[in-house]
Formats: sequence, structure tokens, C-alpha cells
Amino acid sequence: MAERHEPPPAQVGDPVSSPYAAKPWLGLLSPAQRAPVTPPPTVLHAFREAVARAPERTALAYFDGRTPYAEADALSDSVAGHLAERGIGRGDRVAVMLQNTPHFVLAVLAAWKAGAVVVPLNPMYKAGEVGHILRDSGAAALVCDGRAWSAYLREAAGGTAVRTVLTASDLDFQTRDDPRVLDSATAPPAPADAGAPPPAAPHVGDLHAVARGGRPAPDDPQLTAADTALISYTSGTSGAPKGAMNPHGALTYNAVRQVTAHPLPEGAAYFALAPLFHITGMVCELAACFANAGTLVLAHRFDAGVVLDAFLEHRPAYTVGPATAFMALAARPEATRDHFASFQVISSGGAPLPPALVERLRGAFGFYLRNGYGLTECTAPCASVPAHLEAPVDQASGTLSVGLPGADTVVRILDEQGGEVPFGETGEIAVRGPQVVPGYWGLPADTARSFPDGELRTGDVGFMDPDGWLYVVDRKKDMINASGFKVWPREVEDVLYTHPAVREAAVVGVPDPYRGESVKAYVSLRPGARAEPAELSAYCAERIAAYKYPRQVEILPVLPKTTSGKILRRELRDRG
Repeated sequence: MAERHEPPPAQVGDPVSSPYAAKPWLGLLSPAQRAPVTPPPTVLHAFREAVARAPERTALAYFDGRTPYAEADALSDSVAGHLAERGIGRGDRVAVMLQNTPHFVLAVLAAWKAGAVVVPLNPMYKAGEVGHILRDSGAAALVCDGRAWSAYLREAAGGTAVRTVLTASDLDFQTRDDPRVLDSATAPPAPADAGAPPPAAPHVGDLHAVARGGRPAPDDPQLTAADTALISYTSGTSGAPKGAMNPHGALTYNAVRQVTAHPLPEGAAYFALAPLFHITGMVCELAACFANAGTLVLAHRFDAGVVLDAFLEHRPAYTVGPATAFMALAARPEATRDHFASFQVISSGGAPLPPALVERLRGAFGFYLRNGYGLTECTAPCASVPAHLEAPVDQASGTLSVGLPGADTVVRILDEQGGEVPFGETGEIAVRGPQVVPGYWGLPADTARSFPDGELRTGDVGFMDPDGWLYVVDRKKDMINASGFKVWPREVEDVLYTHPAVREAAVVGVPDPYRGESVKAYVSLRPGARAEPAELSAYCAERIAAYKYPRQVEILPVLPKTTSGKILRRELRDRG
């Protein structure tokens, strides 16, 4: 039984009639986790404090390359100066479409130093997706991979407000002795694009050369906690992407709460397993690392073998990633306990975490994978498992808790009419707190619908127990109606994950002339394992009600996913 701490008195203004506003989870938080925090106004402030405290400490580690804090500060100053020369200033939008490389970090810092708003873009987006976001955000600048610019982004940027482009090469910053590193005293200005574009085309320069150009930073834009730091576009798995406006203060609040919830020594190494363009990577890796003056370890994009090598080389203390990434790491034959021995905290976010996977990883590799829950609209985490506790599993459903809300956060469970349901009953999860965004960029109607009175209606279905542990059941839209019975895919997936042959599982509803909908499961198998569809269907039938088990099972080599690791049920549903 977890030790309970005496909660502080109810805050002024908490409606005493609401059991959720009474925050029962406070009794399970440690004193440090309950204590008030005073985050810096922006991540840029946190970064500059780290520069002042430890200028020679490595800020960015990228393969064999090391960039100290003072150098990262100077490099991003020069990029900010370049952006200012090109007319980018306070409130302008700078789109950044890069993998986990030093370029990404320098571009983000530079945009904020120029007073701009960062629009992170998934490098897997195609031309149409990029064009939509560039037009919707009104981005004035784009930072991207040079090959992608030549291949399709030049066309995608046509007809948008983009007037300046910086391109990057994955090979930059990999070693300290990169022969292409330019001396800052003699570096030429950013070159014009060799394609000799017409006058109306964007000015194109090389980010590496610009960073080494020695330009001074522009005047301090005096950004505040209330200013927008990011316009983070939702993944689009449930419709057209919408831009959530993440304030600077929301980033730093969650970053500092990450540091207090998972206390690590100052200067610890944070491994960027989640992509930095995703809100989880931006907050829990980049922002939290700088708030702790740590070293951010980068490895381009996820490759299980490369990641395991990097674990041994850099010996990080913290990482966070989706369950699918840890499945891939565990499946590598060379993976051993030693690969994970340096970690003090390993967290999962961005995708459901099956209890069977947690125990499989603990048994094989000796670490406990901590669950967490958050959305782009609440700037990553709004619930997590504190360092001194383990998440309980609901005995009735077999669902693993995603954690406890923070001290300043109120999570409620609501019925269809927006009224609170009792503890233990299922409903829509709603979140209120300093990490919740004020709304969607340019979409007042969607903002009013999703944030009534400033409270985020998540569209996720879940419940909370009387101690404050939060459980996520599924997305409202993913519920399957089989002969009038509700089937939540997560419950079926969790059963499938207990089968020793199953590596990944996703459950969807498919049309059925008799039942209306029936349950279909898509699975991929662990390396070397064998299982037949009928065997997996029967396995589930022995463990859950007859209306829940999958009548159809299809085995695929891998399941389709977003870059953040979420399995794309929509794509599977479209397969039929």
C-alpha cells in the first residue's frame, strides 16, 4: 500500500461539492511534488540560466559530436541574428521540420531569441500536409532538411508566406572535427539557393554556415510566460490537424514539474527517444533537460540498434517514449540489462501501455516503465507515476493507471451532459491547470467546443479511483458497438498483449450485417514466435466476454504508426 502524505488545505476557490476539485491524489504525492514551483517565464530563460551555471557542460550530444552550453548559445544567437536580418521578429511563425538533431534545438532557440513562435512539423509529412500547415500558421520561415527541400518542400512552400528558408544536413555536428565547420571570423553569409529562383521565391541559406557566422543575437524580445511558444499541430489521426497554441509558461511549468516529479542530479543526461517535434519530446526531454542544466542526447530518428548503442555510449539517466519503441528495443537480440542500467527513470507516453509489457520489460531488463498521460492541448503530461510509486492495475478491467495528476491540476470525469460522475465510473476526461493551452490557432469555434471555461475536454474516456489514480480506457470515437454492447479496444488489446507471441496489437470495429459491428484484431508477432489467428481469437474468448473477443484476427509484419508511436487504428479500420 502506498504511503499517503497529509494533503494541504483546499485551495481558495475549489468547489467543495466536487470530489475531483478536492484533489484526493495530493495525499499520494511527495512533499516535493506538492510544493509550489516558480518556473522561469520561458525555456529560453532556463537555457540561459544553464549557460550561466555551466557554460562548458555538454548541452547537446549527437553521435561523436559534443556542443557545450556556451557554444550552443553562440550558435543559436547567430541563427537568431540571421532570422532578424531576414525580417523575422516577435510573433512571426518559424516552421521547423527536422529529426532529433542539433539543428532542431538551435533553430528552436534561435526562433525564440528572435521573438518568433515555433511551428514544429513532422518530417514524415508529405507536401500536401506541409503546405496546409504552412498556410494555416502563416509561417514566415522554414527550417528543414536540405534533401527534403530540393525533393518536395520547395513546391510545398509555394503560395505560402514563407520568405526565408534554412536547410540542414544530418551530417552536421556529428563530430567535433567536422571539416565543414567554418571559422566564425571568415564564414561567408548564407548562400543563395543554387537553383537561381525567381525574385519572389524564399531566400535559402545553410543553417550550419549561418550558425557559424558569428552574428550577434537581436535585441531581447522580452517574451513572457503568456506569449505563445509553439503552435503544435495535432497528429491528424482524427481529422484535419489543428494548431494548439502552447504558451511559454505551459512549457516551463511542465518542464519544472518533470524535474520535481523525477528528481535527477543537475547535469544528468536526457536521451531524446521521443521526437522533439512532438510535444512529449519538446517538454519532457528538451525543456526538462535545460531546466536541469542537463545534456540532451540526440540520435537523429528512432532505430532500435542505434538507440541501444547510444545507451551504452552516453549512459543517460532519463528517457521517455511510446510503448512501441520499447517493444522494438526489447525485440533486438543484442539488448541486455546493461543497456538500461544507467537509467534512473524511464517513462512511457504518447500511446497506451499494456501491463503485460511493463512486467515483460522488468523481468527481462530490470527497469520499471512509468506510465504517463497527456495531450498536445495540455502541453504533454497532466498525469504521471511519481518516482516513489508504481501504477496500480484496475482489477476489473486489467487497465494500467496512467498516474496521478499534479498538484496544480484538476482532472475530472464527466458524463455526456458535462456533469461529474462518481469515482470509479467511466466518462470523458477533462483537464484544468497551468499546462492547458488557451485554444486552437484561428479556430474560435473549435476552441469554444474543446475548452469550455478554459477546461480541456480531451475526447478520451477513462475513470478515476477514490485515491486519485487516473485510468484511460480509450478514445470516445474508437468505441465499438457490437449488438448494442460497448467494447473498448484497449481492453481487448491488453488481453492480446498477455499472449507470449504477440508483439503489437490493435483492435477496431468492422461492419457486421448481424451485430452492426464486430471486433477485429490486427497483431504483429515477436521475433521467432508463431501463432495462428484462430489461436489468438480463442485465447481472448477464454478471458473476456463473448461479445468482446475478436471474431477476426489478421497478422501483419508491423502495424502502421505515427512517428510518435501511436498505432493508426484509422488506417487499420480502412483496411476492413
